[in-house]
Amino acid sequence: MRKRVLLIISGGIAAYRSLELIRRLRERGLSVRCILTKSGSNFVTPLSLSALSEDRVYSDLFSLTDEAEMGHIQLSRDADLLIVVPATANILAKMAAGISDDLATTALLATDKPVMVVPSMNVRMWEHAATQANLQTLVARGVVPVGPVEGAMACGEFGAGRMSEVPEILEAVDAFFAEKANELPLLGRRVLVTSGPTHEEIDPVRFIANRSSGKQGHAVAQALAALGADTTLISGPVSLPDPEGLRTVHVQTALEMLLACKTQLPVDVAVCAAAVADWRIAETSVQKIKKSSDQPPSLNLTENPDILATLAQRTGNKRPGLVVGFAAETENVIENAVKKRDEKGCDWILANDVSPSSGTFGGDENSLHLAHGEGVESWERMTKTDAAQKLARRVCDFFEAA
Repeated sequence: MRKRVLLIISGGIAAYRSLELIRRLRERGLSVRCILTKSGSNFVTPLSLSALSEDRVYSDLFSLTDEAEMGHIQLSRDADLLIVVPATANILAKMAAGISDDLATTALLATDKPVMVVPSMNVRMWEHAATQANLQTLVARGVVPVGPVEGAMACGEFGAGRMSEVPEILEAVDAFFAEKANELPLLGRRVLVTSGPTHEEIDPVRFIANRSSGKQGHAVAQALAALGADTTLISGPVSLPDPEGLRTVHVQTALEMLLACKTQLPVDVAVCAAAVADWRIAETSVQKIKKSSDQPPSLNLTENPDILATLAQRTGNKRPGLVVGFAAETENVIENAVKKRDEKGCDWILANDVSPSSGTFGGDENSLHLAHGEGVESWERMTKTDAAQKLARRVCDFFEAA
């Protein structure tokens, strides 16, 4: 899983070192995206940053295009680490006070990810009580400072306040990701997740489908990948973007989804969150079926393969160590989940009520019941993201107990 750094470049003469930092970070296999402040653009150009990062550079908080494509909240949350370089006295003060008057400070205020600052300023500014108090405030909040060091400055003075050299910054970044690797309990595990509906073709313009949005399955894949799992998401037709940090395979039909699943075996975990159509048309028409004045055409259906049951088969050495299914029900939710778990031979079933009044299909929240060998757990209603993270932690617990 490729690590992602959001580099925030503020207005100091040391901003030119950000160019070398980008190059060296990318040599380490890290993905780098840049936010450039207005004052920072006096020292480095968006074009140079974009050329080195091979990504667009963000600068304007109120750009409708930027906000539509990559909002300030998403910018910060898509990163594994935020680095402010150089961290001037001005931006440190804004961070400490919670001021968000441009894209950089807004992203810093909106993030829930680790933040590293690389201070750079005149020695008098660095030694000022206000700067020291601001830094202490930030450190108390978990912000990690790198430097500064003593040395000659562009203003002609000598002392503390000079920005750390790029190798020192890289050491701090390496240490951060090494420590984070110890917090990835699923590192080295291969995971398969199915998501979304399937479309079973009737003719070139019509198909059988269901109302699944794929939000829950995509969230599960992201949550497992965030814990270090080597994750493959097999997605039916959805309007969601492909999650970052994992592989996505796009399919249309149940037969294609089954083949894609088999191709990924062996895996340690299979989570079947897709709402696979139970039937398909026995003989698909190669031409559009015309409406007749006599009577509606009859559609001969044939049963689709059962992907969950296939993956849960205990024959051979390709069965995943943990097979998790989802049960979309409109009545007798828990009873049907327990029955489905027994019939499919899977380890866990997560059942949810998808009746129209629940708002589950297409919505952002879910109420789940986890059926396993020891009984049934009913989880409180929560966002699909939170539900995915809870499931991911349960997967970790499963392997820790094994």
